[in-house]
Amino acid sequence: MRHPAVLLATWFGAGLLPGAPGSWASLAALPFAFAWRSLFGAAGLALAAVLAFAAGCWAAQRVIAATGADDPGAIVIDEVAAQWLVLLTAPMEPLAWALAFLLFRLFDIVKPWPVSWVDRRVRGGLGVMLDDVLAAGYAALALALLLALGGEIGVRP
Repeated sequence: MRHPAVLLATWFGAGLLPGAPGSWASLAALPFAFAWRSLFGAAGLALAAVLAFAAGCWAAQRVIAATGADDPGAIVIDEVAAQWLVLLTAPMEPLAWALAFLLFRLFDIVKPWPVSWVDRRVRGGLGVMLDDVLAAGYAALALALLLALGGEIGVRP
C-alpha cells in the first residue's frame, strides 16, 4: 500500500472496500470533483480527469505487472477518472450529480458495445482505463439527454 502506484490505483484504499469497489470509488470521487470544480471550474475538472487518466494508465500497469492479474478489482482509478468526466455534463446540483453517479455505474456495469469490446480486447493499464472512459461517454450523453428532456417538461435538478 505504500507504493504510489498502489495508492493511486486503489484511490487511496477505496478499491479495497468490500462489495463493489467500483461503486465505492465512484462515490469517493464525488467530493474531490465537487471541490475541484468549485475551485477551478469545469475546465479544471476536465484537466483533473485527463491527469487521472494518464496517471491511472501508469498506476494500473504497475499493479497489473506486480500482481499478474489482467484487471484486479482493487484498481479503481479508472472509475474515478470516468466519474469526473460524467460530472462535466452535470450542473452543480445534488440531484444531477446523483443521476451522473447512477448512470455511470449503470453503463460501467452493463458495458454496451464498444465498451465490452475494449474491456475484452485492450490489455494493460490503457485497457483498464479506456473501457471506463467509454462508459463515461455513454453516461454523459444519457445525462445530457435526461437533463434536456427534464428541462423541456419543467423538471429541473
